[in-house]
Amino acid sequence: MANNSEARAARRQKRLTKFKNQSMYQLMVWPGILLLIVFNFIPMYGIIIAFKDYSVLGTIAEAEWVGLEYFREFLSDRMFWNVMRNTLGISFFKLLLGFPAAILLAVMINELVNEKLKKLVQTISYLPHFLSWVILGGMFITWLSETGLVNNILMDLNLVEKPIRFLTDPNKYWAIAVISDIWKEIGWNTILYIAAMTGINPALYEAAKIDGASKLQQIFKITIPSIRHIIALTFVLSVGGLLGSNLDQTLVLQNSVNYQASEVINSYVYKMGIQLGDFSYATAVGLFVSVFSLILVVVSHWFTKKLSDESVF
Repeated sequence: MANNSEARAARRQKRLTKFKNQSMYQLMVWPGILLLIVFNFIPMYGIIIAFKDYSVLGTIAEAEWVGLEYFREFLSDRMFWNVMRNTLGISFFKLLLGFPAAILLAVMINELVNEKLKKLVQTISYLPHFLSWVILGGMFITWLSETGLVNNILMDLNLVEKPIRFLTDPNKYWAIAVISDIWKEIGWNTILYIAAMTGINPALYEAAKIDGASKLQQIFKITIPSIRHIIALTFVLSVGGLLGSNLDQTLVLQNSVNYQASEVINSYVYKMGIQLGDFSYATAVGLFVSVFSLILVVVSHWFTKKLSDESVF
């Protein structure tokens, strides 16, 4: 017993000494942990609003428990299938087209020999990410109007006889949402891939050149396999965000005419919670999305693990 007590005391002393030696690191970490607790963990108490008949006139504790009533109400709502279809449809095409496009752009930038040109291309591709959707939305609304730049070009080239109603045609909204989002974020999404490519051993490329490998073969045999872990990680995170359609983009590009094609879960929650004040219902919908997204992350992680035999996390 005495030996066990001494061993435990020695381990405690060792941990205390290690903690003291890392005091500067601790000073850097603890503010972040404190902010995480205050702004992420403590507000999670509000999740119980989804199971209560909450009103802003009372407190959360005073609200009456209603169980899964709001979840059943959402699943039976006439808007449920519409917002789910729009959300999954738009997000799926963003993933289908935007995910490989970012990898392709990263490879193209990485293959540039001139360093100044490479930095210029990177900077230009990043710029749209830093512009808010309020600014970009105004630009797209102007460009895609019946008297806008796009219609003028199409008519000048005799490709169309009369202006196309882009933003007032529900059938065209998905394409506009997908293309505009990819254009805005594609440069930013290349950062991880380019960073991973810089860590590839140049000797691998030299050996491939000696063996007579073409540039395309080097990309598919060396570059892509070397960043497969980053590709798998971003794929898992992207799949987990399928139900998280861009709220800013929707609010800017949405109008009364394309409403049926543009209404997604995030905009629906915003309207029900903020505009109509139905906080319990909006919280239930938000919690449903979070649980569904967690399931998507787990499934996509299992899928990538089966393909690569390695865990992403």
